[in-house]
Amino acid sequence: MGRFADRIAVVTGAAQGIGAATARRLAAEGATVAVVDLAAERARQTADEIVQAGGKATGYGCDVTDGAAVSATFDEIVAAYGRLDVLVNNAGITRDNLLFKMPAAEWDAVITTNLTSMFHCCQAAQRHMVPAKYGRIVNLSSRSALGNRGQVNYAAAKAGVQGLTATLAIELGPFNITVNAVAPGYIATAMTAATAERVGATPAEHQKYAAEQTPLRRVGQPEEVAAVIAFLASDDASYVSGQTLYVNGGAR
Repeated sequence: MGRFADRIAVVTGAAQGIGAATARRLAAEGATVAVVDLAAERARQTADEIVQAGGKATGYGCDVTDGAAVSATFDEIVAAYGRLDVLVNNAGITRDNLLFKMPAAEWDAVITTNLTSMFHCCQAAQRHMVPAKYGRIVNLSSRSALGNRGQVNYAAAKAGVQGLTATLAIELGPFNITVNAVAPGYIATAMTAATAERVGATPAEHQKYAAEQTPLRRVGQPEEVAAVIAFLASDDASYVSGQTLYVNGGAR
């Protein structure tokens, strides 16, 4: 059945990109996956694709920036499946701009979606994981946490994810809950395609430039990040907690 046989996993932002790849990977290894996304129809579409491939999944629409909605959705998932074993916090957006041109609304939107949502989801998840004395939480950070021109909001949020991760590992460790982060570099997704358009390039041109700056001389794929997330969410990583693992082809 695989590493996640009989495990219940929640993946946020799972309608596309890294989130969808992660949902598929966990399901392929035996997990029952709650596919969560702001767009309920797209979440159900990803879940249906998993089911058609022989896996187990259900789609849920949820605005993860809304703490009450998150709590209600997680309670619904646990009511349906009996428990919650794995949480992958992947939901995120970009609103790129230089500091002097960035409206406060763009700062707020990115911080709320990329960081505050993880607080809501982790808080909701721990209510079920702590009594069970088991849990695996994986948060999506980014190489941009180290600083990236035009992404002051995104970089700040993703750096915050790493602090959140390290702190939750300390607080939740006594309950056999591990908390780790994955920080991708350039991955070929709709988000990086939008970044390409913002700077006046096609996705192919942007990827070619990024590949030239990367030691492996190529950009990453969502499935490659999903493989690392699956490791950190599995019992193979049972003594790994509070860590941020960069998945960036050797870039510095």
